[in-house]
Amino acid sequence: MATLGRAGRKQQGFFRGVFDRNKNRPPPPAFLRFPTSRQTFRLVIALLAFIALAPPVFFHFRLRRLQQLQLRKCGWLNHPPLVCAHGGDTTNAFPNTVAAYQSALRSHVDCIEIDVSRSSDGVLFALHDRDLQQISGNHTARVGHFSMKELEKLDIIQQSALEFGEQKIPTVADALTLVSSSVRQVILDAKVGPPSYERGLAKDILSVVGKAKCRNCVIWAKSDSLARDLIKLTSDVAVGYIVMKDPNTGRRSNLLRMKEARVVGVYHPLVDEGLVRILQGRQKKVYTWTVDDVESMRKMLVEGVDAIVTNQASLLQRLMQDIRGECREEGFSLPR
Repeated sequence: MATLGRAGRKQQGFFRGVFDRNKNRPPPPAFLRFPTSRQTFRLVIALLAFIALAPPVFFHFRLRRLQQLQLRKCGWLNHPPLVCAHGGDTTNAFPNTVAAYQSALRSHVDCIEIDVSRSSDGVLFALHDRDLQQISGNHTARVGHFSMKELEKLDIIQQSALEFGEQKIPTVADALTLVSSSVRQVILDAKVGPPSYERGLAKDILSVVGKAKCRNCVIWAKSDSLARDLIKLTSDVAVGYIVMKDPNTGRRSNLLRMKEARVVGVYHPLVDEGLVRILQGRQKKVYTWTVDDVESMRKMLVEGVDAIVTNQASLLQRLMQDIRGECREEGFSLPR
């Protein structure tokens, strides 16, 4: 073998050093290495599985979301709320008059709310102080300041002054005779006023309800004292209390303040899913008042309340019918 010169030996030493350094260099990190054929195969299989499964999974969750939205929109159809005409059909007649009640009955409402006020001589009239003030032209008038005969005279003036048809203001007894057998529910909204206020009022109301044999009556009041008096005197007639905002503090009144009450009348801006769930979870019906615009009506339907009190009963009926049609077209299974 030929002997290498000095230059050849240097070059040979240089390359041997390079090779030795490369030989001793640590392997690159795992993420920089080229995958093996087995790893490549696994990656391809995983990618194909993802491509195969992603669309069905996506559409499953998409369909589930659509079903949830549909159920929220249409779920009330399984348990439709009562349509309650506030004071009768007040779009065609003066509130709490025979004409208003008759018009509401012709519209086939489920429920009529009747205001209950007591005259100075103890007769219960289907009349609100607000309406009396409009009839009499006296903005401070209270039903309790008038006797039965005085109220009947005001009624005659009302009929001659306003062309609303038959505008007789009935007693509560007459109102119940007219409507109770033709609707599913009658709400008696008891008003507390002078001169006797709550004294004996619960007994007077229950006496009229008993004589009318109104088994579908619900009595509620903003006065908790009156509501408790009613609960003490009867277990046969459903009694309710009112949930609203305190006008002084703006705070909502206590939701669960009367265990024995079966119905809670809630001011509609306060209604949400949680409130309905809590009350219905305690076996209390949720009636909401007074709901007169379409958006609020839609919200009450979505929240699943048990009854909607409104001055626009025909509007609410049309809205419910329209939504029923939309849900049918969307394939929602309607109850028979």
